[in-house]
Amino acid sequence: MVRQVCQLGRDPLEGIIPSGRYQRRMGGIIQSRLERIQRSVALLKPPKRLPIIIRFGRGPEQKGNIFMLAKVRSAAIVGLEAHLVDVEVDISGGLPQFSVVGLPDAIVKESRDRVRSALKNTGFHFPAKRITVNLAPAGVKKEGSGLDLAIAVGILVAEEVIPQSRLENRVLVGELSLDGRVRPIMGALSFALTCRAGYDLLLPADNGTEAALVDGVSAYPLHTLPEAVEFLKGNQAIVPSRSNRDLLEATRTTEDEDYSDVRGQDHAKRALEVAASGGHNVLMVGPPGSGKTMLARRLPSILPLLESEEAIETTRIHSVAGQLAPDRPLLTVRPFRAPHHSISDAGLVGGGTVPKPGEVSLAHNGVLFLDESPEFKRGVLEGLRQPLEDGHVILTRASGTLKYPARFMLIAAMNPCPCGYYGDRTRPCICTGTQIRRYRAKLSGPLLDRLDIHLDVPPVPVRELRTELPASEGSAAIRSRVVAARGRQRQRYRHDGIYTNAQLKPRMVKRYCGLDQPAQELLEYAMARLRLSARAHGRILRVARTIADLADSDKIETVHIAEAIQYRSFDRNPEM
Repeated sequence: MVRQVCQLGRDPLEGIIPSGRYQRRMGGIIQSRLERIQRSVALLKPPKRLPIIIRFGRGPEQKGNIFMLAKVRSAAIVGLEAHLVDVEVDISGGLPQFSVVGLPDAIVKESRDRVRSALKNTGFHFPAKRITVNLAPAGVKKEGSGLDLAIAVGILVAEEVIPQSRLENRVLVGELSLDGRVRPIMGALSFALTCRAGYDLLLPADNGTEAALVDGVSAYPLHTLPEAVEFLKGNQAIVPSRSNRDLLEATRTTEDEDYSDVRGQDHAKRALEVAASGGHNVLMVGPPGSGKTMLARRLPSILPLLESEEAIETTRIHSVAGQLAPDRPLLTVRPFRAPHHSISDAGLVGGGTVPKPGEVSLAHNGVLFLDESPEFKRGVLEGLRQPLEDGHVILTRASGTLKYPARFMLIAAMNPCPCGYYGDRTRPCICTGTQIRRYRAKLSGPLLDRLDIHLDVPPVPVRELRTELPASEGSAAIRSRVVAARGRQRQRYRHDGIYTNAQLKPRMVKRYCGLDQPAQELLEYAMARLRLSARAHGRILRVARTIADLADSDKIETVHIAEAIQYRSFDRNPEM
């Protein structure tokens, strides 16, 4: 825009001539108005033609002696990481307009209306000028509503309400409601981890406890926009949020489900104890009503609490996905996820128009339970191959590549046939051989190889359902053995960066899973007789290592190998 200054003697008259296409179109009208002004002045003063000084081009818009350009630092979530974003606000003369540039998504574009209403409804002046908000770096996609607070503060800084110097080394994130309240956001833990580089974090009060979990970061909780303004101006003090991380990590939520409720199925409970001790994947096969779901849902009750690093990593995923409960800022119990069989590929593995973590990532460091697993779409099940093998999911899109952690225990349950009663001694099966083969083929061979334990779950005899019988062993007793076995594994692998036997890499199997001559001969015989794959060979060794840890044995013995081999029921008896 071109600024024209009409200087007339001691009392200069200032006006603004628009630039570009509008100036060319309206040039004649403006010129006639200038001539009319000169004639009016000539009648009031001595006849002397005063010059009209026109200045073309200018720097940033000024208000008094202050540039109307503000810069506020915020952050945006990309995958699981929070990237710093510079929110630059420029206010200039011209027709009222509010534009946001810098690759914003639809939610960020809608912040214009939220910010305008929040400023007006809290008593601040919203300038009726041309407002341009730039989100730098412009090449990174900006998603979510967490930039609202930074944009509103940027406008107030440009209007000289807040000094620019008060924004140094501070990151502002938060969503604004129309009445000026600061609403909670997703990914507060990721924002706090990014601020460890030397920034103070100003965020919604509901997210303060979550952000305070990160050591070395001052997280200031905000309730309203006026409170944020007074704090930034230095007129009000806010105490940073505090979080008792040690207390949170030692807390186990009350569990209503316990293995003492399960009647019979001692063999299945032993297999799940082995799986929980080593983090192994399990496939349970049995007729309806045999207790597969009941056994699986009680598995978290025997798992140890999350380690400190595991808790932060798991909480971070749930925070970004918006799955973190307000009253539980830190997850200490391992997550248990049980999606419906109608779930899509993106829902299970992750992705979508706006990429989000899938169920495999939400089950990170926990349990993923697939009930009636053959009913899932074939493509969805095959998508589990990479996370089961690598422990993470890589999503590649045109805008970039995202990596989500996905190391979990997979518990899959299925019936032996479509009707569910193949091999049952009490009810006849009505399925044909072709139907049974087609049903079982939904679980491919490569996927079955990645399941360490294949478990046959027969119906429970009626005599074991009597109420007068003593309760079976509870979860607390089983958990004590599991914790002891995991402690031995953690001590053994303290220099290898892993926690459980299931995470053993092939080169580590040779180092930690050595066999004596009798055990080696038994394993070779089973491999030849059952025609097991090389991957199944490694799975048997890992399970045997876990069984030895439960027995407090440093050496894998023949009895441990024998028990591990019996947990490959699909390999022993394809017809179940």
